[in-house]
Amino acid sequence: MAPAPLSSLDVAFLCLSRETAPMQMGAALVFAPDGPVDPDRLTALLARRAANIPPLRRKIRAGLFPPGSATWVDDPDFRAVKHIRHHRLTALYDPDPLPEFAARWIAEPLDPHRPLWELTVVTGFPDGSFAVLLKLHHALTDGAGAYAVTVGLLDGLPIPEPAPAIPQPRSPMSAVRDTLETAGIASSVVRAARPPCLPLAAPATAERRLGFARLASADLRRIRRTHGGTTNDVVLAVLSGALREWLINRGIRATGRSLRALIPVSVRGRAAGQWGGNKLSGYLCDLPIGMDDPVRRLTEVRAAMTRNKAAGPSRGAGAFPLLADRMPAALHRLGTRTAGLAAPLLFDLVVTTVPVPPARHALDGAPLTEVYPFVPLAPHQAVGIAVAPYRDSVHIGLQANADAVADLGSLRDAVAKSAAELLDAS
Repeated sequence: MAPAPLSSLDVAFLCLSRETAPMQMGAALVFAPDGPVDPDRLTALLARRAANIPPLRRKIRAGLFPPGSATWVDDPDFRAVKHIRHHRLTALYDPDPLPEFAARWIAEPLDPHRPLWELTVVTGFPDGSFAVLLKLHHALTDGAGAYAVTVGLLDGLPIPEPAPAIPQPRSPMSAVRDTLETAGIASSVVRAARPPCLPLAAPATAERRLGFARLASADLRRIRRTHGGTTNDVVLAVLSGALREWLINRGIRATGRSLRALIPVSVRGRAAGQWGGNKLSGYLCDLPIGMDDPVRRLTEVRAAMTRNKAAGPSRGAGAFPLLADRMPAALHRLGTRTAGLAAPLLFDLVVTTVPVPPARHALDGAPLTEVYPFVPLAPHQAVGIAVAPYRDSVHIGLQANADAVADLGSLRDAVAKSAAELLDAS
């Protein structure tokens, strides 16, 4: 394929990345085979499929003009098998050994001189299941693109064709509109800045903790039928209750407080294709952790998200990814790391949803049973949450700064408790 330029937003994710804040998204996919697992066979199968996925064959080459730019180029030394490992769990005395291993795995930075991805096949589960851990740098793609990569690794699913880059003609009026829109976003960002929530602001560290939570889709539908809203509204309300419980258990007062969540929003149009890099905006949503009543929390979340959707993804402080995408790459090279340190002034945590269609998926004939995604931690933030609805469950991946959050299991357990409280009120 011909070299493809990184967008300014892609460059921003590159510039944000460092050893203590690797901008890497990930996922743990769990499969249930009906017989013994052959890790060599799985590794070879994944290598063959990965070699046919265009973004996975490419690495970054810095550009000279415009200053700070970069392009994706085919790696002449590419061999997919170099990016795939096998790990056999040995700490079986741990009731849930996968998150422990995956926390060490997600913290390992990807080599910037190679294609920016990695797979690990994990075996040794007592029940005979196996897992595949997928790690992608955020400069490579967003959540929708990550799903497209995953599709190419699974059985019987066609690899999406890359869409050709077609320059879109711009009228003088659209340029003026974009300028006004950009100025509006910048003004909103300045007005939205406020002191960070100290429990979720943390010193930078490379160490991570991961937690897996799982909610029944039928329970969420029952809550929606009773109180209205979308599934995403219900999940945000559940997370609000869980964060409230978790902070109270840590001896932190929650009454009268809120946590501000960044909710990424895809603005990927059909013309962008599946491999179009990052196509993101976002909403800011105050999670009402100060409210004791779970139904009131849901009502508040519904109202906030309704206001966000009415305004649209190109307005408000949450749309700052659009602002980043309109800045010259050279500015990101000069100032993005410094600007990234200010993230806690704008939001306390990221809560993102990864699209996973409900069709049954499998790898080497083994059905996919669980999908836990992970969102990168912004610099100096303690917790990030990613959500993936699949089949009869909503899977929640929790990632935390290990130095700041020693009790991630408490937050994981609080998710189930919060959901139960909302269900009881339904």
